Amino acid sequence: MTSSARPPIRPALSVTVVEWDHPDAVTLRDEMAAEVGPRYAYLAESLRGNTPNAVDPATVHRTFVVYSAEPVGHATLRWNGDDLELKRMFVRPAHRGSGAASLLLTAAEDAARAAGRPRLILQTGHLQPEAVRFYERSGYHRIPLFPPYEVLPLSNCFAKPV
Repeated sequence: MTSSARPPIRPALSVTVVEWDHPDAVTLRDEMAAEVGPRYAYLAESLRGNTPNAVDPATVHRTFVVYSAEPVGHATLRWNGDDLELKRMFVRPAHRGSGAASLLLTAAEDAARAAGRPRLILQTGHLQPEAVRFYERSGYHRIPLFPPYEVLPLSNCFAKPV
């Protein structure tokens, strides 16, 4: 009798709305910064204190955390003019491919729709090709740079009708 190795069974995923400053949300954003920040460290000098990716908590519409047995992913919607913008989309590396990112994106799109917005916008960096592929596969199309990202000319900006 032969046995075949089975992938580990993961607990079901669930999306929860949390406050911006919820400890799990803060931890996940810190992990994202630690992973992605070094890719863009070379830009610090040219930006000279300009922080286009900063999120003012007063603009946050909704923050989502995906849980399995632990927090595994994060996304925030913030107001950017009349649009809702997806920010800080992140899934811990061990949970990529689990469906967590799709759950976060669906929750964000549903929230934008519930807020009466015709579309959801987002920006991702030029050194994140995996994110670009994910958004394109999810039905997002490229749009011109929008504020405050005009200082990051290599940015990828996207929108999707919701």
